[in-house]
Amino acid sequence: MNHKFKLRFPKKEINYWASRYEYKNEDVMCDEIAPKIQKQKYLTKDDFIYLCRWKSPRIRPQANKNDYALIREITKIALTTPHPKLSIEVLLILKGVSWPVASVILHFGKKNKYPILDYRALWSLGVDRPIMYTFDIWNAYSRYCQKVAKESKVDMRTLDRALWQYSKENQ
Repeated sequence: MNHKFKLRFPKKEINYWASRYEYKNEDVMCDEIAPKIQKQKYLTKDDFIYLCRWKSPRIRPQANKNDYALIREITKIALTTPHPKLSIEVLLILKGVSWPVASVILHFGKKNKYPILDYRALWSLGVDRPIMYTFDIWNAYSRYCQKVAKESKVDMRTLDRALWQYSKENQ
């Protein structure tokens, strides 16, 4: 399956769009939660619930049904395996975790490796209609974002912010 992505704005504007980004608790995610999970290579239940709530507040009741030990083991696998398919798909075992939520865990847990899967970011890459998420689309999206970030000499968080903000202001 071939997925076509094309940035809707010039790469030289990535830092501009990223600088306009504001999102609730962004500083907590980047300054507290992300470094903690990158260091320990798993999520505690509190951090898991925080990440889920940050991405999608309505899933908190489902996410809260997960057992602490299961969260720790599954996120440990996701954050330590070198296999992208295993990294993302193992997270889908957890209650309340969809592809976008799983991508948040990997985005903050594997520094500068994966983007957040979000309809806004996809729109900024030329995907107008909602798509069914699969490994193939997530992998193609991730690879495209990795390529754009590398060519533009920005980290993945900066690119992610830019994609989201551009959509917010232009979609």
